[in-house]
Amino acid sequence: MDRRETILIIDFGAQYIQLITRRVREENVYSEVHPHSISIEKVKEINPAGIILSGGPMSVYDEGAPNLDPEILKLGIPVLGICYGLQLICRTFGGEVESAKDREYGKAVLKITGESKLFDNVMNNSVVWMSHGDYLTKIPEGFKVVAVSDHSPFCAISNEMKNIHGVQFHPEVMHTQEGRKILHNFLFNVCKCEGDWTPHNFVEENIKKIRDITGNSKVICALSGGVDSTVAAVLVKKAIGDKLTCIHIDTGLMRKNESKKIGDLFNEKLKLNHIHIDASERFLKNLSGVSDPEKKRKIIGSTFIEVFEEEANRHGKAEFLVQGTLYPDVIESVPIKGTSVTIKSHHNVGGLPEKMNLKLIEPFRELFKDEVRKVGRELQIPEEFIERHPFPGPGLAVRVLGEITKEKLGILREADDVFITEIKAAGLYNKIWQAFSVLLPVQSVGVMGDSRTYEYVLALRAVTSVDGMTADWYRFDGDFLSILSNKIINKVRGINRVVYDISSKPPSTIEWE
Repeated sequence: MDRRETILIIDFGAQYIQLITRRVREENVYSEVHPHSISIEKVKEINPAGIILSGGPMSVYDEGAPNLDPEILKLGIPVLGICYGLQLICRTFGGEVESAKDREYGKAVLKITGESKLFDNVMNNSVVWMSHGDYLTKIPEGFKVVAVSDHSPFCAISNEMKNIHGVQFHPEVMHTQEGRKILHNFLFNVCKCEGDWTPHNFVEENIKKIRDITGNSKVICALSGGVDSTVAAVLVKKAIGDKLTCIHIDTGLMRKNESKKIGDLFNEKLKLNHIHIDASERFLKNLSGVSDPEKKRKIIGSTFIEVFEEEANRHGKAEFLVQGTLYPDVIESVPIKGTSVTIKSHHNVGGLPEKMNLKLIEPFRELFKDEVRKVGRELQIPEEFIERHPFPGPGLAVRVLGEITKEKLGILREADDVFITEIKAAGLYNKIWQAFSVLLPVQSVGVMGDSRTYEYVLALRAVTSVDGMTADWYRFDGDFLSILSNKIINKVRGINRVVYDISSKPPSTIEWE
């Protein structure tokens, strides 16, 4: 592809913003999120095939409500406004928005009343998902009403001449029965997209891009053993061959025997001949006495870079560092929304030092985890790598809550090994997005034999998810949990109590730190 077709999603603080992004990508159309403060020059640079204006928590008439340069809506680019986005379109073109007497939250019935490309082959009287306290009371000149609901007389409007459309409901959520079809119609009937954003095209595009960026320079790859860094390494090797040197750093924060196991797999199955660096003492020394999770991540990030820059100098002064950074890492670490805050720093995003000598190559910075797995399959990487559960860059440092010691790491490794072994034995591993153990910084009283114990509490966590942006806890059978708890307590010295985490994301994150 000479130029990737892009749907620009402009964010007004929507809780569903990443869901909109995913729904567009599921149609093989690339999409990316930008804040409402985006300039018209940036929009022209992106040259999108279409623009989606997201929902948002505020009212368009509130003081300080997020706005948009109105000239963006006059570029002739097809536009779809969702909820707040619809109301912004209305205000921009001279319509009126007021607080609704009867607010709509939850399910409503969509009654299609007019012709619109948005509703081609969309079933009438289908269920849609509402979440708004305002509604349109006067539509702008040149627009027509194309759908209503019981409490929204202007539930959907269109201006075919300007190619601008708006809906009061949320087509991106599963509760909206015909939501995917409506978004599909916007992408292909309105924006005339081709839908050519596929794993094959992504691989071809990035091979060319990596070659162009690196030239004859040497490149090193931070090879953790997880899905992201493994697929990134294979992709970069395909692009530049022997100019890539893979480095696996044993931070002392890996799971039981993990560094050796993945090292053997890299060499034997992927032919990623790599350098193994044992920097465990250095990491543990730098983390000594540190309990704050953000400080842990920053220390690990800066220590990683220090080690890699030293290795780069030993191997022909490499100029680039490859990392498997994902879109959720960027979203959670860097506020891209007009009203968002940083959730946590990822060691390979917010944890990097401001000054570093290596230039970053992050081929998956715009991808979700499941998209990386599709790229991995396109590269013919064996499933045992592709289906590995996510493992955080900071490793067990964010699973030993509080201060990190060798003793605590040893206890956690043994307990986690029992947990994962039992999940695999039960045939559950590939049904779960991520499973792991967390050593809590509290001790509790227990009884073993005739003796009183005062030992650590272990929390087990297992979730189902598609992309890591949202997640739900996995429903283990009660007998499985009972047997598992007994095995951990009997086998692992230092633990006398096991608990299971049943919180979802949101409001919790998947990792505890």
